[in-house]
Amino acid sequence: MTEDNDTGRGRPSSKVARLIDEYDLGEPFGDELERLWTADGDERKSLRDLAALFNRRLLESALAAAGTSTVSGEVENLHRLLTDDDVSSGMRTEARTRLERDGVDVEQLERDFVTYQAIRTYLTDYRDAEYEEPSASERVESALGTIQRLRSRLRSITEGSLDRLRSTDRLTLGTFRLFVDVDVLCEECGSQYGVVELLERGGCDCGRDD
Repeated sequence: MTEDNDTGRGRPSSKVARLIDEYDLGEPFGDELERLWTADGDERKSLRDLAALFNRRLLESALAAAGTSTVSGEVENLHRLLTDDDVSSGMRTEARTRLERDGVDVEQLERDFVTYQAIRTYLTDYRDAEYEEPSASERVESALGTIQRLRSRLRSITEGSLDRLRSTDRLTLGTFRLFVDVDVLCEECGSQYGVVELLERGGCDCGRDD
């Protein structure tokens, strides 16, 4: 889909579409935003995530247009300094001064930064994109996958830490096995299950016939 804000062609005006054109972000970037919003599982990005991604691209484009090269992670850090609420005024001023010194019109850039509402309008009204909510079973499968990945990561980190401590004589420990379990106790019916079993069986014993 060609990015424009020509309402005469039957599509609503869109700040996001206009900026994609003005900052020369390219048509594929609009496709990427739609793909990330409508993706399944962990690949899907929220509207707030997409707004942050979009604004970082604006910043990156503004720096490139000013002839300024950046190192890995620098654009993300500058964006954080300009937008995060927990950044001190001194650090924000320092970041703005650095950008102005590099030839970036910071005031215009900040006016061009978009909100998640603008991203939503662009995707739903301008591109006619739709996000289908996952079914209940898909939500359960997604939760299971997330929990199992976290459990695997916790196991790996814990085993690695114990091995390093043991190998440097900071911990006395023979051959060991590691158990990483997460149990859920329902205080109403008194049933207790491992979290994976609870999700797979569809709940605790509340409301079940004896």
